[in-house]
Amino acid sequence: MKRILLIFKYSPKLTVGVVILLSLIVLAVLEPTINYYRLNGRSSTEIGLFDTFLPPSREHPFGTEAYGRDVLSLLLTGLKYSLLIGFTAGALATFIAVVLASIAGYKGGRIEAFITTIANAILIIPSWPILAIIVLFVRKVDLLLLSAIIAFFSWAGSSRQIKAQIASLRERPYIDLARVTGFSDLEIMFKEILPNFLPYIFVGFSYAVTGTIMAETALRLVGLGPGDIPSLGQFINWAIYSGTLAQGHYLIVISPITFLILTFVSLNLINVGLDEVFNPRLRQVTGV
Repeated sequence: MKRILLIFKYSPKLTVGVVILLSLIVLAVLEPTINYYRLNGRSSTEIGLFDTFLPPSREHPFGTEAYGRDVLSLLLTGLKYSLLIGFTAGALATFIAVVLASIAGYKGGRIEAFITTIANAILIIPSWPILAIIVLFVRKVDLLLLSAIIAFFSWAGSSRQIKAQIASLRERPYIDLARVTGFSDLEIMFKEILPNFLPYIFVGFSYAVTGTIMAETALRLVGLGPGDIPSLGQFINWAIYSGTLAQGHYLIVISPITFLILTFVSLNLINVGLDEVFNPRLRQVTGV
């Protein structure tokens, strides 16, 4: 516990990022309870609950939108699904990246060349149009499938970085000692090498979450994806196509964008903070 507190002491950016992200996560977790009491058990996406375009008030802090739904309730629901998709897809992408990078970095040779070729192909090809086509033509896209599809196009960047680090360690004396001791390749990869990269893996996970939320939001802005998963991107899509901006109700569009910005800023602050904590030279440059 003391070590964790010291980590936050070294980097105020990390502290701010964690506080913002935890606040968003708490709101997302409490969304069912908050909306149950605010809407008397009715769904936040149900059309016609209230009059349209009501101004902000005590009952509706952000007002209502074009379909008579409470904006705050939609924000909490959208935040929950955006974070759920982001963390699920980010975790899947990071898992794929770590496994493939560990195999490629440690084994080398043809295996490394094969995995590197796949990673380079994913990085080079225009992934978003392919992702959009897949989501468009798959008959039933649920949350897990959407997360898996996004994760497939999100692991390559982290994999290249982790692989380079692992390749630099595979000839170290303690790795040779592990081989002589009789450790299997899997034990060496995941017990001896990988623990040294846990901070970088978390940084990769954070970037993956940011990328997957951005990809999902981009899909929803053009009307793609499952309609029963009302993420923040879907909320923005509803606001744009219902003429909200044209009628001057800017708060309805700005509020979900603000939630997305807070999410991205918090994750970026966590990444910078981790770099400062685990990279002493960077900490000297930033003065933290």
